[in-house]
Amino acid sequence: MEDEVTTIEGDKIGTISHVFGQIGVAVIELTGDLKVGDKIRVKGGTTDFEQEVNSMQIDKEPVNQASSGTSIGLKVGEKVRVGDEVYKL
Repeated sequence: MEDEVTTIEGDKIGTISHVFGQIGVAVIELTGDLKVGDKIRVKGGTTDFEQEVNSMQIDKEPVNQASSGTSIGLKVGEKVRVGDEVYKL
């Protein structure tokens, strides 16, 4: 299998710090701003998918936007792992 160089479009806005696999939720430590309606890409060693942000929470309370330095809970459509990177497209 040939090595493939992947260029990720978009800006890195966070890293996954915890996963609640049973309920399909990831905790993301934000290094950039994110709001409901944004499209993101989650990329890691075995993870690579895109999805729209439909809802997110801070301390179990729904929010429409979050800024850098915040930890958010986000419902994810596929399996993610701690250390996966999150990009805003």
